Amino acid sequence: MSDKEKKFLEVRGLKKSFGSGDTHQDVLKGLDFTVGKGEFCVLLGPSGSGKSTLLNILGGIDSADEGEISINGDKLADMNEKSLTRYRRKHLGYVFQMYNLIPNLNVKENIETGAYLSDNPLDIDDLLKILGLYEHRYKLPDQLSGGQQQRVSIGRAIVKNPDILLCDEPTGALDYKTSKEILRLIEEVNQKYGNTIIMVTHNEAIKQMADHVIKLRDGMIRHDIVNTEKLTAAELEW
Repeated sequence: MSDKEKKFLEVRGLKKSFGSGDTHQDVLKGLDFTVGKGEFCVLLGPSGSGKSTLLNILGGIDSADEGEISINGDKLADMNEKSLTRYRRKHLGYVFQMYNLIPNLNVKENIETGAYLSDNPLDIDDLLKILGLYEHRYKLPDQLSGGQQQRVSIGRAIVKNPDILLCDEPTGALDYKTSKEILRLIEEVNQKYGNTIIMVTHNEAIKQMADHVIKLRDGMIRHDIVNTEKLTAAELEW
């Protein structure tokens, strides 16, 4: 990996606070880290540690008070609102704990809504087969299980072929067996397409399958670790 690829995502001096006066709270207190191209990075920490706020800032959904973020050399702060919107559409994919599917569109159509945002979308039928959804492609969301709906959500995000896939507690609402299936799918997506994946979780076990683990507490990075002894998703237990 070249030096540029090692610093594919670079965060410097990132700060964020909310409220004022008696309600003022420093949520992020000067974060510095890099994530390499194609890495699977886990942001780990308890509720209130700042990890979801960080993910929202990385995704351009929220803005920092101070600091700098660059993705493949492009500085988010240098973009106007129109450029940032275009950048989010073209280069970022989002997977949330809530699936946010369009209820009157079937599986294939929901995924196609992501493809329309890309100049270079993945083949939808091939992706449906990887997702294990090909035989369900004409079903509506309310005809699917929670795990299947999360697969559709992942498909909608990944069909754009984004540089970075941002995942906010993607297994948080799922049972153990389904959670492992979703983690295996994210693992396969990372290996097949080489997207950089940043996942927020409070599940300590998931760090074992990551290339890179960043632990946050009270808005600060407590550990920044490269995982040299990864497990596969299938090997995880919790």
